[in-house]
Amino acid sequence: MLLFTARLSIAQSSATNYSIPFCSGTFNFKADKTISINVQQTPKDNAAQSFYASLNSGNYKPVIDSLLLYKSKYQLNDWVYYQLIRRTAQQLSPKKDNYFRYTLYKWFFLTKSGYDARLAVANDKIIFYVYNNEDIEDIPFFMVEGNKYICLNYHDYGSIDFAIEKAYPVSIKVPEAKKQFSYKITRMPDFKRENYEEKDLEFNYKHKDYHFKIKLNPEVESIFKNYPIVDFESYFNIPLSNETYSSLIPLLKKNIGKMSRKKGVNYLMQFTRYAFLYRDDEKNFGKEKRLSPELTLFSEYSDCDDRAALFFFLVKEIYNLPMVALLYPTHITMAVQFDKPMGKPIEYKGKKYTLCEPTLQPGNLAMGQVSSKLKNIPFQVVYEYNPQN
Repeated sequence: MLLFTARLSIAQSSATNYSIPFCSGTFNFKADKTISINVQQTPKDNAAQSFYASLNSGNYKPVIDSLLLYKSKYQLNDWVYYQLIRRTAQQLSPKKDNYFRYTLYKWFFLTKSGYDARLAVANDKIIFYVYNNEDIEDIPFFMVEGNKYICLNYHDYGSIDFAIEKAYPVSIKVPEAKKQFSYKITRMPDFKRENYEEKDLEFNYKHKDYHFKIKLNPEVESIFKNYPIVDFESYFNIPLSNETYSSLIPLLKKNIGKMSRKKGVNYLMQFTRYAFLYRDDEKNFGKEKRLSPELTLFSEYSDCDDRAALFFFLVKEIYNLPMVALLYPTHITMAVQFDKPMGKPIEYKGKKYTLCEPTLQPGNLAMGQVSSKLKNIPFQVVYEYNPQN
């Protein structure tokens, strides 16, 4: 018994406890000293293989078990779970101290969580990519054995021309790494209520001022910081967090409670037009970026795709009407299906939709009207929402 106690004490002393505030909880894990692996700062194939061999033979399982337990408990989508992995790797190996080592930890934790992630070396860069067959616009990918692998750390280098800097795969086989990674966010994580801040929104409708105090959490911005441009179906269906939802949707429902359906949708259209300041992405971010509905509420500025996504979310939550998203070369707008269309309807798959422009245009367009500059411009229906499906 005494011998057992002594061994237990030694085992406990070889591990370091970590606590990371994340979403509504605190992620606690123990890292055994056997998973503290040193590696050179310059990415090399043999160094990555040596790191894996050493870490794989260490007592890494408690960290993976803790990560997966937290993922399950808080129902984290893959992208949000990856943010937790990033913060875990940061605790063990700060990004600024050794980026190569930090990336290797991220890759290791993701693969041991079951995801098919790969490594490659391009000159002095470590490339970290993951199996994902979704339509992602702004991140390069590699085809491996007929499957698409998206570069997860592309943003860390600003941009990489892989035609010039050829990436050579690091040959490491991780048997349990089989799953496809998804960028879809079907559920926003819960956040601590005390971390929410209030934001004032206001707009005028029918000569009446409407005021809102909505609750927003700054952590949402960090979660979406490097979120890519996903397909429109995934983008339009990113929800609000519970606290933000509860501060906005019931108030909107109350304001339109006595209105007809068409007048209520018109109210929501005017809300997305006038409650926010407009600025295009090039001026705002220096590149194309699509804000989720919650980020649009949070941000000082937003553009047409941000308004379209927010308008879609509001109409879906309050009225759950069929809708289509119309993409022009330089603009995106929405059309909603009513019992009887207004103005010149948009016809798609035998159904008629009423144009509802959620972004301010010259002439203050009414429902059913299209901007004069778009009248003769062809558009593409990039997303169809049918509540019955």
